[in-house]
Parts: sequence; structure tokens; C-alpha cells
Amino acid sequence: MKITILGSGTSQGVPVITCDCKVCQSNDPKDNRTRSSIMITDGEENHVIDTGPDFRQQMLREKVKTLSSVLLTHEHKDHIAGLDDVRAFNFREKRPMQVYCSTAVETALHREFHYVFSNDKYPGIPKIEINIIEDKDFKISETLNITPIHVMHYKMPVLGFRIKDFTYITDAKTISEEEKNKIKGSKILIVNCLHEMEHISHFNLTEALAFIDEIKPEKAYLIHISHYFGTHEEIKSKLPANVFPCWDGLNFEI
Repeated sequence: MKITILGSGTSQGVPVITCDCKVCQSNDPKDNRTRSSIMITDGEENHVIDTGPDFRQQMLREKVKTLSSVLLTHEHKDHIAGLDDVRAFNFREKRPMQVYCSTAVETALHREFHYVFSNDKYPGIPKIEINIIEDKDFKISETLNITPIHVMHYKMPVLGFRIKDFTYITDAKTISEEEKNKIKGSKILIVNCLHEMEHISHFNLTEALAFIDEIKPEKAYLIHISHYFGTHEEIKSKLPANVFPCWDGLNFEI
């Protein structure tokens, strides 16, 4: 199983529009961060977690020709706004896209992409099939079993996902002990870390490192990174030996 970091940035991405800070003006391509998303490749199948505003760009950059499913963590625009572009895969593969999400996300999709669910089907609209995630494991393929992880993004419920020895958590501020127990034993952990300052709805560096120390994975990667955190190289210098900042295009095998 291969994990590809499609996007590693926060809701505004990096560089931020109108910003002249050194991170946004950096020439290091690792400081160009599209909105957070990952792709799981298992054999010939690809599965994506979150389709933000940069989904089209990410698919083109990684030359993705087939996509079996989309898992959505929550309903904020930086995680769902690009869903319309699954229609390219509808056209190529002649099937609806399997979308896995909570009932709250389903409600948001009906609002934001109302034309997809209309009885009057306009030619060329995306075709999606929604699968509601409940509080139990589910399969997205014959070989991939998913354990949903419930975290809180301030007052908003967000889903993380454990797949075998890998766990992905984005937009988390608090995680209950019950949910942490579902994560423990993961060898690879990806977790959100906005920057070093306190934030109402995201882990900062201190909180992310404390969480990583509690879970004790072999390796951990930080995602959903803000320009306030510093350059990629500056972030690296602040981390323990087994913790790394994500960057767009990073991939690794599990």
C-alpha cells in the first residue's frame, strides 16, 4: 500500500493570496502547499481522502488515471470543494464515484452540489454514490478495511481513518481516549499541525507532538500546515527524529 500526499496545506493553501512573508515568497517547491488531501494506492486501485479546491490540480500533477473511491473527513470547503471533478473519472471508467462520508457531510453535499442530486439530470454532471459511514469498520475494497476515528475540530465532528497500520487525522483539536485507543498500534501516523501558536480548532506543534508521543508510531508526519509555521526546512529543524513535515508529492510505502 502506498500513501501519496496530494496536499499538505491549510485552508488557504501556501502561498496565501496577497501575502509577502518569506514562506509565501519561498523558492523551495516544498513550501508550495495545496489543500490537505492524500491518496491511498492498493494494487491497481486509488482511493482519495478529501477533494479540496485543488483536487483537479493534484490529480493532474500525480497523473492519476483511475480512482475507485473518495472518503470525506468533514464538510468544510477546503475538504469538499473539488468533488465536481470526479466526473472525469465517471467518463473514463463508466461508473459512479463511491463517496464515503457522514450524514452531516451528505447534507452539505446536497447543498453545495445540488445539481448532482436533482431529478432533472443535466448532461455531464458528476455521478456519485454516497455511502454513509457509521460507527463501525467498513470496506472500500476487497483488501482495504477502514476504521473510522472520531475527532473534534472545535465543535465540529471530523472523521479520521485507520487503514491497517496507518492512521490519518486532519483538522483535530481534541480526541477522546476511546478514539485514541483505536489509533494506538499504528506504525505510521499523519496528523494535523497548523503552527506553533495556540489555535481554537487545530493542534499546534506542542499538542501534535504530545499526541504523537502518546500514540508512539514508528514515524509521524505533520499535515494541514500554515505559512505561519515557517519554511519546510525550518519546520524540519523543530521536530524529533521520527517526525517529519509533509510536502505535496511526498509518497511512501506501508
